[in-house]
Amino acid sequence: MLSRKNKIILMKFVGLFSVVRGYNIPIIILAQYLSAIFILAPEKRALYILLDFDLFIIVLASSLTIASGYIINNFYDKKKDLINRPNKSMLDRLVSQKTKLQVYFSLNFIVVFLAIIVSWRAFLYFSVYIFLIWYYSHRIKKYAFIGNLTAAILAVLPFFAILLYYKNLYEVIFGHASFLFLLLLIREMIKDLENIRGDLANDYKTIPILFGESVSKKIITFLTIATIIPVYVLIDIFDVGYMDIYFYCCLIIMTFFLLSLWKSNSKEQYLLLHNVLKFLIVAGVFSIILINPSVLWHGEKLLRSI
Repeated sequence: MLSRKNKIILMKFVGLFSVVRGYNIPIIILAQYLSAIFILAPEKRALYILLDFDLFIIVLASSLTIASGYIINNFYDKKKDLINRPNKSMLDRLVSQKTKLQVYFSLNFIVVFLAIIVSWRAFLYFSVYIFLIWYYSHRIKKYAFIGNLTAAILAVLPFFAILLYYKNLYEVIFGHASFLFLLLLIREMIKDLENIRGDLANDYKTIPILFGESVSKKIITFLTIATIIPVYVLIDIFDVGYMDIYFYCCLIIMTFFLLSLWKSNSKEQYLLLHNVLKFLIVAGVFSIILINPSVLWHGEKLLRSI
């Protein structure tokens, strides 16, 4: 049996795990490594990539930066989350605001130290990344659309770090990045619909609050239709192998997603749509193993022959 002291420590650990959304970190790490193996450096052996110390440091620094970003976001959204996510908020409150800040600064210090080990460019990159996450949480996220755009960009930046590391600017990479960016942006727009009560109470200037739910749904519809463009490029121009199964399934699911969107008018319904998008993003991570690596060498030739 655990003593009372050990139970308190365990509960605080669970609370901190909730604050940093520890369940997301392994997915991000997996996504970075799979992207490196199958998309960004397919000419290298998988074992070589897995044993690359500098890449390991970049992935670790990215994960810690994202974890610290969740902490500072949680710090600023304390009042808002009490309304929008009361159950999670009660769990998060097991960790004091002081402890959150201490862990936040500690993680950022570790990230900067790790980045210096790799190069001064990595140090500069992660320093800017940390600042952007803080500035987004402190100010930008309260403003309509620019907050959504910034959140989606910040979510894609960890993969940009690996892209800079390998310096492989294949066109197909931007096709994948565009599709992921659109999914992330749509998810941020859905979160605004889901969190209207908390946003309104805390003076957040989101699109549903300023212009209404109908306008927000129209923008989401436009963004969803726009996903057809990168999907077409990836399937018909670059021939991504068996990963086209994932993209075809995405188009089918997104069709039903739009139909459900226009029928939704409650927090629970928007939460379901949010979870559908999270499923598509996570499924996309595992679907990377289905990609045809040869597309990276022949993609440019295919693109020019159109």
